Amino acid sequence: MAVSMDQLESFVAAAEQGSFSGAARLLKKAQSAVSTHVANLEADLGIALFDRAGRNPVLTEAGARLLPEAKLILDRREHLIGVASSFEAHVEKRLVVAIDELYPESAVGELFAEFAGRFPHVELELLFPIMEDVSRLVLDGKADVGVMWRQEHLPPELGFKTIGWVPLQLVCGENHPLAHGRVDWEELKRHRQIMVTVRNEGTERHRLRVAAEVWWVESHWVILQILKQGVGWALIPAHIMASSSVAEELAIPELEFDEGAHPVALEVV
Repeated sequence: MAVSMDQLESFVAAAEQGSFSGAARLLKKAQSAVSTHVANLEADLGIALFDRAGRNPVLTEAGARLLPEAKLILDRREHLIGVASSFEAHVEKRLVVAIDELYPESAVGELFAEFAGRFPHVELELLFPIMEDVSRLVLDGKADVGVMWRQEHLPPELGFKTIGWVPLQLVCGENHPLAHGRVDWEELKRHRQIMVTVRNEGTERHRLRVAAEVWWVESHWVILQILKQGVGWALIPAHIMASSSVAEELAIPELEFDEGAHPVALEVV
């Protein structure tokens, strides 16, 4: 699945303007281009975002659910471009950005393609640490800006700004005991939890711990490969789960205690 910024912009504009023609005027594009972007987005996602039965398109239930997520991705792009702009205004010639994999990877390529167009003479280095390794790189002067999930204890030397929220989903293999029936909190504690971790011991690695037995893994993508074998459960960013090649071999259990979404804040530091 390769969702583009043009598709998301067309989707959001059509939803806000109430028509594809209004979206086309807002975006200064041909109506056919806007309609095509939305149709391609629906095909990529495998769902209908608009009901086109009437004179004007109306958001479906799925479209209404995904609209705020699309807006968040577009807002994140604009915020990072704004941060980069402040660097160029001070004649910075090199920018090092550390990005946690919580940031949707589908947005990274287009974000920095736009960056290249707006700041053609700024040398860019992208790093992909996770969790508090992001803030550690910024604190140590090895990165100029970081994008990461909110830490419970952020170093006071660093400033931060929340730029959105990333929903986490409880995931297990399709043949795991948790995949069958509704799951309560006590049952989660009895099964092995697979948790993402940094290389250095820190408080963040224990923050979402529930189970007594835990495996630690450096990558959400590798965690999914482990989960499909039925050896545990994990909290996984929804966009990583959606784009995983093994998603069909995984399950999202029905939970007794909430609606299944565990949002964490995404911040620029």
